[in-house]
Amino acid sequence: MERIPVIMIRADLEGLPSFPLPAGYRIRCYRQGEESHWAEVESAAGEFQSSERALARFLEEFGGALAEMEERCFFLETDAGRVIGTATAWYHPNFRGARYGRLHWVAVHPEFQGRKLAKPLVGAAMHRLAELHTRAYLTTQTTSWKAVKIYLDFGFVPLMETPRCEEAWRLLAEITGHPALTQFRGR
Repeated sequence: MERIPVIMIRADLEGLPSFPLPAGYRIRCYRQGEESHWAEVESAAGEFQSSERALARFLEEFGGALAEMEERCFFLETDAGRVIGTATAWYHPNFRGARYGRLHWVAVHPEFQGRKLAKPLVGAAMHRLAELHTRAYLTTQTTSWKAVKIYLDFGFVPLMETPRCEEAWRLLAEITGHPALTQFRGR
């Protein structure tokens, strides 16, 4: 499948759904010094070619805001303490001319995908966003169609601002079959 970037938006953060976390797992906040856990998860999930590159990106993007990350970055871990997922309740000070929350860097280690862990993890980040912001957005791509289904379940909708967004959302409507994308089917 072709990778086409898309943007999704949620105009308000009221009435967020909640999803229970299966037994054997917990969600907690990142603590300074745990950057390598984030890098390991993101590289295992295919976002980076190596943990070293992921760590460099983490430090570039968040190195000046590590204290803030302790309130905004969530780790999903096993009861044994292995970090297997991450999601960040970040923000953009001037997205579309206003301050928006941003669901950012969501990933679950491939060994643990398909265990109903992503929605509780996204839920933790979304509820934090709702505490700090009135609206949110995210960026993703067509190749992350399983994640797009989750984002749709959380009330995000397509933002039609990119050159190929119509094509991307037609493709995503076909692949996901999600009812929120009905208007893009058959176009």
